[in-house]
Amino acid sequence: MNIYNRIAENKRRTVYIMVLFILVVSAIAYFMGDYFSYGNGVVFLGYALVFSGLSAFASYYASDKIVLAVSGAKEVKEQENPHLHKLVENLCIGSGMPKPRIYLIQDTAMNAFATGRDPKHAVLCFTSGIVARLDKLELEGVIAHELSHVGNYDIRLMSIVSVLVGTLVLVSDWLTRGVFYGSASRRSRSEGSGILILVGFVLILLSPIIATLIKLALSRQREYLADASAALLTRYPKGLANALTKLADDREVLEAANGATAHLYITSPLKGGQAGLLANLFSTHPPIQDRIRKLEAM
Repeated sequence: MNIYNRIAENKRRTVYIMVLFILVVSAIAYFMGDYFSYGNGVVFLGYALVFSGLSAFASYYASDKIVLAVSGAKEVKEQENPHLHKLVENLCIGSGMPKPRIYLIQDTAMNAFATGRDPKHAVLCFTSGIVARLDKLELEGVIAHELSHVGNYDIRLMSIVSVLVGTLVLVSDWLTRGVFYGSASRRSRSEGSGILILVGFVLILLSPIIATLIKLALSRQREYLADASAALLTRYPKGLANALTKLADDREVLEAANGATAHLYITSPLKGGQAGLLANLFSTHPPIQDRIRKLEAM
């Protein structure tokens, strides 16, 4: 599959995920309405369609603003850091993309991410630590990696997935509390529909876990593609490989990051963890040494 097919696939996945999110929230709401409101599931379904539709719309247009606000990032004008702007501009010329806005997180930990809904509305965000501690070729590799996320439309896909998964977790938590605190008063009405209720409970409990696993799997896949695209853009895979080596050695935790935004960064900002199949399943990024080996083999 070539890069253009990947971009088209990301666009299709964005639509599929938004539709699936609306359907899942609507199904949960219908079940809860029917169970807790004596057959008024259709009423709850209407509320859910409005809520999930607005959430999907907001995540499409405002996901970048949400992520930047959560991260405490501030925009950096060209006169404030002409060196960084020049590196980004040169690579944008080489890739044929418009120059994105540049933001900075004041933190000595080394990391970076891209966000936005498309190349015309993209943002590159760097920590002050990564700008100060990488040399020119290494920083170019990181910038090319993030620009690749922009060009491949990973930023739209992953930003929307991040917001929708977070919303689904909140909805599931709210409904789960309703199940356990309100089930006693409805037990007699539900004796004949135990299987349906069990299915509904399982859907409520497992939907955020499944959604999170899908998000993490997508994130890991996108990192490999962005590494390869960055090597193609710079024609110097070793620059990004050396940058990843330094990032792997940096054990400082990025305080501005959290579980909801960790998958956006070039390497996991949440340091630590165990190796193994289960750890890899719940990891936001593929093993960094594996990424370095692939780049060095190019």
